[in-house]
Amino acid sequence: MSIMANYHALTGNEAVAYAMKQIAPDVVAAYPITPQTSLMQKFSDFVADGDVDTEMILVESEHSAMSACVGAAASGVRTMTATAANGLALMWEIVYIAASSRLPIVMPVVNRALSAPINIHCDHSDAMGARDSGWIQLWSENAQEAYDNTIQAVKIAEDPDVRLPVMVNLDGFVISHGMENVDIYDDKKVKSFIGEYKPLVNLLDLKHPVTIGPLDLQDYYFEHKRQQAEGMMHAQKAIDKVGKEFGASFGREYDIVEGYKLEDADFVIIGLGSTMGTLRMVIDEARKSGMKAGFLKLRVFRPFPKEIVRKHLKGKKAVAVLDRSDSFNAVSGPLYSEITSALYGVADIPVVNYIYGLGGRDTSVSMLHRVVKDTYDISKSGKCDNILNYLGVR
Repeated sequence: MSIMANYHALTGNEAVAYAMKQIAPDVVAAYPITPQTSLMQKFSDFVADGDVDTEMILVESEHSAMSACVGAAASGVRTMTATAANGLALMWEIVYIAASSRLPIVMPVVNRALSAPINIHCDHSDAMGARDSGWIQLWSENAQEAYDNTIQAVKIAEDPDVRLPVMVNLDGFVISHGMENVDIYDDKKVKSFIGEYKPLVNLLDLKHPVTIGPLDLQDYYFEHKRQQAEGMMHAQKAIDKVGKEFGASFGREYDIVEGYKLEDADFVIIGLGSTMGTLRMVIDEARKSGMKAGFLKLRVFRPFPKEIVRKHLKGKKAVAVLDRSDSFNAVSGPLYSEITSALYGVADIPVVNYIYGLGGRDTSVSMLHRVVKDTYDISKSGKCDNILNYLGVR
């Protein structure tokens, strides 16, 4: 499908703020935290200029921001916020409440290292810390994907079989403050794509009273958690459907994962976020050297696409997993644990883990070449002596 591009030079934060303007949520709760601040600042410009009719609530903390979102979403209106790092950590209690209450809140997370020591630069420890909170997680390679993911997140969250909140992750500073050409879609087409919000519950509907967030003891809590798990299980189908509908509307289709030169690859590098863009060039150069490398980029981390990962890794001779956070479990990073869990019992493939880029540490092309060469050697020998490796640490 050929669609005329409408490119604008935007930072990742500006692109996401522009998507929020086009979505026109009823309520946005805002509290600044680097490197998210310019995102909400740009959206507040749209509100102040009358470009969007959103009730913007300026709160005293991120805990209050998510609390305001829970109240707004429970009242039956489309709700968004954004945060990063320690802000997400301060939301912790209410992040779980939002998911457990099945409220379709959308929250861009501008990924940043968690303290201490204080660090304002990129890694994935914030979102990975929240990986079991019940939120769907979409990951972006660049500003275009951050913009597109934000639009799609609304339809995914509001799917009647899902009804779960969504984090749209974009790497702090690398994407959030880097300027790129972003294809911006027509406002009316975006509104038509996301459609009118039809809430399942509405605290303000006096004719159909409901209770949200009640005391829930032994009699029913387990069943409610099981229902929440069902929502996450249904999410993969919804994400796939929305990605295809997005392609039909805007000419840029999205899958749950993206493979690059994967079909004939002997070995595969797996990761998520902005680093995968650099890895494309490294894979191309490795191919010229006779190494049949490929990569698998996860666009969706929750729900974890276990069966899709298995399918793409079937028959491969070695796998390397890039983690931009550490689980501090003395074994591996979080993505590695998920990959090896998916492969357990179905594929006997050596899998090596590289933890990289913590606190914004530069990940050079030469470092990624090392990962490719090491994985190539493992694919030839069939042996992986050091599973856990720290890439670029002094």
